[in-house]
Amino acid sequence: MTSEGTEHGGPPVTFTDPPTSAAWRHQDAREGFEAAFFHSEPDGHRVEGHTTAIEDSVVWSVRYTIALDRAWGTRRAHVVGLDAAGTRQLDLLNDGAGHWRVNGQPAPHLDGCIDVDLESSALTNALPVHRLALEVGDAADAPAAYVRAPDLGVERLDQHYLRTPDEAGRQCFAYEAPRFSFNCRLVYDEAGLVLHYPGLATRVA
Repeated sequence: MTSEGTEHGGPPVTFTDPPTSAAWRHQDAREGFEAAFFHSEPDGHRVEGHTTAIEDSVVWSVRYTIALDRAWGTRRAHVVGLDAAGTRQLDLLNDGAGHWRVNGQPAPHLDGCIDVDLESSALTNALPVHRLALEVGDAADAPAAYVRAPDLGVERLDQHYLRTPDEAGRQCFAYEAPRFSFNCRLVYDEAGLVLHYPGLATRVA
């Protein structure tokens, strides 16, 4: 599979096809587990996943289905959250040009976002990496529609990715989320899925 459309020029970055499934163990910020399943669609990809966790003594789960176009841009997402307060559902729709609807209503605060980023998920950090196809030394902003867990509130989250030199054949990125004063180094496998997210999750399958 080839991710195309880098705005920095140079040859496209090539990833292998995603596995049929992947899993992460959440740690540090919360205890829990995430499983994701990948499906090829005529116009792109579909990912179904589920995270169950305990965080600050609160038990919750989030289930998601994300429809991606061929360039891994988010087109639709359906998210279901469950905790002791009950069940919530969220529908996100992106027109492909960075204009969003949240539960059917226009969401201008998300204008310019191409990706969805779920607080509950390590999987969603794969989306901008595929879509941007950065060469070593290149960087890009990747604002996302950020979905909180477990209340499913939707916010704009500005993010920045800088591709650093590969290590042991793995793609590496310096990641920043200025709103949270957070930065870390993310390492991805050959399919472009994060292997270790410091303070959040580690890939186990």
